[in-house]
Amino acid sequence: MKNQGVKSEVVESEKSVSKLMLVFLIPLMLSNAMQSVGQLAGSIIVGRALGVDALAAISAFFPLFFLLVSFSIGIGSGSSILIGQAYGAQNEKRVKEIIGTTLTFTFLVGIVLAVLGSIFAPDILRIMGTPVNIIDVTVHYARILFVAIPVLFLYFVYTTFMRGTGDSKTPFYFLVVSTVLNIIFLPILIFGWIGVPKLGVYGAAYATVFSTVLTFIIMIVYLRKKNHPLKFDSSISLKMDGTLLKLLMRLGIPASINMILVSLSEIAVITFVNGFGSDATAAYGAVNQVASYVQMPAISLGIAVSIFAAQSIGANKFERLKEVIRSGIMLNYVIGSVLILLIYLFSNQILALFLTSQHTLHIAEELLVITLWSYLIFGHAQIITATMRASGTVLWPTVFSIMAIWCVEVPVAYVLSQFTPLEIKGIWIGYPAAFVVSLILQYSYYQFVWKKKKIERLVG
Repeated sequence: MKNQGVKSEVVESEKSVSKLMLVFLIPLMLSNAMQSVGQLAGSIIVGRALGVDALAAISAFFPLFFLLVSFSIGIGSGSSILIGQAYGAQNEKRVKEIIGTTLTFTFLVGIVLAVLGSIFAPDILRIMGTPVNIIDVTVHYARILFVAIPVLFLYFVYTTFMRGTGDSKTPFYFLVVSTVLNIIFLPILIFGWIGVPKLGVYGAAYATVFSTVLTFIIMIVYLRKKNHPLKFDSSISLKMDGTLLKLLMRLGIPASINMILVSLSEIAVITFVNGFGSDATAAYGAVNQVASYVQMPAISLGIAVSIFAAQSIGANKFERLKEVIRSGIMLNYVIGSVLILLIYLFSNQILALFLTSQHTLHIAEELLVITLWSYLIFGHAQIITATMRASGTVLWPTVFSIMAIWCVEVPVAYVLSQFTPLEIKGIWIGYPAAFVVSLILQYSYYQFVWKKKKIERLVG
């Protein structure tokens, strides 16, 4: 009877963690969905109104842009772990110090990347093998977004601050604002409505810039008006704290390197894709749009697990970590399976939203069938990795992710696409192959090494 009572308490505890995680997860997933809606709306308008070449121009630039924003994503995720632990320990002063150091560092990095990106965009895009018929448009499109990178970085990291304290609702509200503004700006700037110059495909870039900058300004004002714990005021010093910066770099740099190498792998992949012509590039862009929605539960759960685990460590509730992991894995397979099944059932209708060419649509649909299921494996690996990162263990999880990408995904994609009859289909087989290897490596390290370590707080 005693054992049954203990089991009952464990089940109730897991239910509690699952419920709390789901409450946090829903706004977070909706936030990621809203973030993609603007991109999707732009792809639909550009693809259907301006044609395949215009859509291909945007698709060809995406891996390069993701490469540059990867640094802010990595630093933001590192700061959310530090904030989660400090918040769990109820140390408000430390939370503010983490915010100030992260904002200053991220802004300075953003300026450097904006300058370098603007200067070297043509060379990088040529190296990527961007088709000649779209490269000039892609370069111009890229430079518009590069200029806004410092402010875009600040917006990205500020939303991670709020999530680190367990607030996923406020970032969601402002992503709704950003998405609505983006959808309003898109037709106005692309087609030149209400007296605005007609900017064509470049209007999609300007819509992204204007909507994000305006939303960031509105968010800062709102947080001050509502006296939010993370409002930007004189209590946040922009002077970088050396000790915190070292911690931030220790957590953020491996994550950033991982994101950058993921981006470089995408650049390698699109280089292979570009070799099959602009129809294939457009199909790649369409599949990426759909895959981004499938990735959302996995990525969102990774963030949620990381924050819940960091707060548990900060509050010295180490026994709660197992419950966090179990809840994350269960939610990954339930939510992911439902979403993937729906997309498989309606893939033709979904892809037809932004592809008018039947040939391009056929390519995209085949690629979707090959890769979509494997995002459940991707999500499982994300949860294991996020738990280890929350404790400050980042080096080996990063190494394993890099190995899966560069020793499995890219070689498999290259060999199968270039030396077998699979051609472009072979590129997509690289994704599930890499996800499976990544899960094996991450789980092995978690089971045989990490679980035997003594877990300590990084900040008080």
